[in-house]
Amino acid sequence: MGKTSKDKRDIYYRRAKEEGWRARSAFKLLQIDDEYHILDGVTKAVDLCAAPGSWSQALSRRLHETCKNDKKTAESVNPIIIAVDLQAMAPLEGVIQIQGDITNAATAEEILKYFANEQADLVVCDGAPDVTGLHDMDIFIQSELLLAALNITTLILRSGGTFVAKIFRAKDVSTLYCQLKVFFAEVSCAKPSSSRNSSIEAFIICKNYSPPEGYVPNELASFLEKYNSTKLASLTGINRYVIPFVVCGDLDQPDSDTCYPLNFEGKEYKYHEPTQLPISPPYAEAIALAEKENVNLKKADASIVIHNTASKCESSPCNKQITEEAKNDLATTPNRKKEDEEDEGPIEKFDLVESFVDFHIM
Repeated sequence: MGKTSKDKRDIYYRRAKEEGWRARSAFKLLQIDDEYHILDGVTKAVDLCAAPGSWSQALSRRLHETCKNDKKTAESVNPIIIAVDLQAMAPLEGVIQIQGDITNAATAEEILKYFANEQADLVVCDGAPDVTGLHDMDIFIQSELLLAALNITTLILRSGGTFVAKIFRAKDVSTLYCQLKVFFAEVSCAKPSSSRNSSIEAFIICKNYSPPEGYVPNELASFLEKYNSTKLASLTGINRYVIPFVVCGDLDQPDSDTCYPLNFEGKEYKYHEPTQLPISPPYAEAIALAEKENVNLKKADASIVIHNTASKCESSPCNKQITEEAKNDLATTPNRKKEDEEDEGPIEKFDLVESFVDFHIM
């Protein structure tokens, strides 16, 4: 029952496994392309925040299929697809992987090397933060991630190129629309049918990249700060640009919020394992510790004891501090409270990394 319950709840999750996609999000890009034709004429594409790789898969399949069909013409060019993410990804056929930070200009330089110092035709980004449940915080982090993707895009996207990215539709989303409109002639918002109606996620489709005069790539923050005060504030009333909102996907496609029977559309159900399991998930260490200590992490009061903190990560400053405290038996002195307050930031960072379990130092 446990293995099939999600297949019942999410038809796109089930179809992703059946068709060999790494994640259900592949259908979102495919439905966007069906509506906007963003892959037409694309030979160089970049997928930012690519893990686990479903969008890179979709790009690879469609672009290589188009190239194969166009082999008869003299203008046929083999596509180059680059996937960028901080996390390691399992290899994908036809995709070049870069494990790097999209906020670092060196990552942009590495991307351009694979393009022989030419710029990309298309940049996509399906990145999103790990939601906390604090909606204002989640929306803010997502907005910052979108602007980081836009910043590196201005370094690697050719004039006239296309940029597609995830966006959270919230109260102040119009500010992001206006900022994107500064760099692209056409901006619209799309909601694929494979995206749940209960989710505030949507995708911004930006076409015909044309940076404003005087803009220096990789200086997006300072430019927008100056531009907002002089340009965006004057757009009021009927002069405000209304972003089109388009629902992508045919009406006969399944509803992403509906539960469907396992035997659907006359097909006998057969369970499929996920196409690609995570190769180095952040929770792997916790699971290993739980198995060693025979602890059930599903219980609310689950806790794990680390007996040797020094060997866990000797290079971490906060771990060195905690280890030293453990050696001193966490002795408290009149000056101890002040020291703890000064070092509160690093200690909080350590707690956030291992927030799924309660760690104790012995």
